Amino acid sequence: MKKNFKIISTVAGIFIGTVVGAGLASGQEIFQFFSSYGYKSFLGLIFCAIIYITIGFIIIKLSMKFNLHSYKDIISLTSPGVLGKIINIMTSFFMISSCSIILAGSGALFNQYFNIPKWLGIMFTLLVSLIITLKNTDGLIKINSVIVPMLILTIVTTFTLYLMLPRNFLYNPVPIKKGSYILSSILYGGFNILCCSGVLVPLSSENNISFKNLFLGVFIGSIVLTVISAMINFLLISNIPFIFKYEIPLLYVASSLSKSIQFALLLIIWCEMLSTEVSDIYSIGKALESTFNLSYIKSTILMSIIVIPVSQIGFKNLITFLYPAFGFISIIFMVQCICFYIKNR
Repeated sequence: MKKNFKIISTVAGIFIGTVVGAGLASGQEIFQFFSSYGYKSFLGLIFCAIIYITIGFIIIKLSMKFNLHSYKDIISLTSPGVLGKIINIMTSFFMISSCSIILAGSGALFNQYFNIPKWLGIMFTLLVSLIITLKNTDGLIKINSVIVPMLILTIVTTFTLYLMLPRNFLYNPVPIKKGSYILSSILYGGFNILCCSGVLVPLSSENNISFKNLFLGVFIGSIVLTVISAMINFLLISNIPFIFKYEIPLLYVASSLSKSIQFALLLIIWCEMLSTEVSDIYSIGKALESTFNLSYIKSTILMSIIVIPVSQIGFKNLITFLYPAFGFISIIFMVQCICFYIKNR
């Protein structure tokens, strides 16, 4: 029983840590895809959780049934032929872009709070990520077992303290973004689960993890992630329009509470950036290892070199333009997974 609980909590931590990167921990992703749609964005978050649980279930089931080892394997399985190759190329590009977004976010973080040049923050984060990633699966497990509990505690504390202060946030008019919040939720949930496939598929090939424990980890991780996202969403909606000019809006919210809370949140945001950077480098490292017969060490170092120039584009710009584009690619991936699963049950 104890062993099962440890495995489930470890998987949940890895799942949360993979999704909660630069964009979500800073509040930028939540604002772009949810908060800008007003209070109905909370329904969007629930819809997103359903995507995580459903597609996560299918990915794990197929990975174990067909003995898959990387995200490239599951894409090739569910989308054979030219379409699969296109999705594989686009997914690899998305993973690289995701790493770049996280590095750009770390640069913005160090610059906004410490007035340190962005490139220094980027290089520091990349170096630490590389050291952890070179430890393979053990590094991935250890970093999330420490960072995820810290994240939950900090977000819950920030949310609770914010509610305790007298404010009129319930009466603030929230400008509603034009468009469908459901489509926005599908795009967001889609690219996150596509990103998580890079971690879930290799984990499914681990001999000590059963289907039940792996799925329960994803299920619990999805619920916790949704609750955290809802708290962040509430904090952001309550501070519209003041957060518009900040690349890291959640830090602005924390600044109204206390310096210590702001610093704790700053630390957590950076740690979560680090966690997701490790997950993404790990995912591509595994894919390169199986595709080109490169060693895992060479694959991760090569990946780290590639992402540096892309990160110079800027954190907010990358999220605004790249995420929706890859969201559409992930919709194709999800549809293909569902169709393949139904045909091969």
